[in-house]
Amino acid sequence: MASLIRIRRHARYFLTGMFFLSLAACTIIPSSPLLQVYLLPDQPAAAPSGQQVNWSLRVVQPGTNQFLNSSRIAVQSQGEELAVYKDSRWSDPVPILLRNRLIMEFRRDGRVRAVTNDDDGLPADYELSGDLTAFQGVQHANKNEVLIRFDARLVRASERKIIASRSFEIRQPIGGSSMNDVVQAFGRASDNISAQVLNWTLQVATE
Repeated sequence: MASLIRIRRHARYFLTGMFFLSLAACTIIPSSPLLQVYLLPDQPAAAPSGQQVNWSLRVVQPGTNQFLNSSRIAVQSQGEELAVYKDSRWSDPVPILLRNRLIMEFRRDGRVRAVTNDDDGLPADYELSGDLTAFQGVQHANKNEVLIRFDARLVRASERKIIASRSFEIRQPIGGSSMNDVVQAFGRASDNISAQVLNWTLQVATE
């Protein structure tokens, strides 16, 4: 009987020891890295400086290449070589990010009376479309920057006629080495190019 009690006591000590060892293992083994998903930062637009126009605008998701047509955050590291920032993603595919940023810029400005997107299927007087040929970080020997290049087209919807086109390019320095610095630079570059596209659209559509 005494030996049976000793066996049970040793078994209890063994199981207790294994329990605490398992807890220690949980704290020692590193967890897998988390995938960071980023929203595109933005700054409020300045107050409109002119009167409201009497036409409406539909902003279309721009065309792009297969590499940029995803939620990966691209970086150009050596010459023409494209890669991606590890464990980091945008909240939406890149073409949708730019389309939504343009729509936000027009709506905040307020001079265009109605601004829709291509998902709505609503009629509009003009259509803003184009090709997004660059939306990436660029690493140089002495500096890093964000590059956005957008070839815009403004179409009169009733005639399906291109009335103007222009290429926009923004290079925004990256102010640090962290992923947050990279994302903030993308936000500033997107704000800049959206403001330029807004002013150009208002100019050519009212001529």
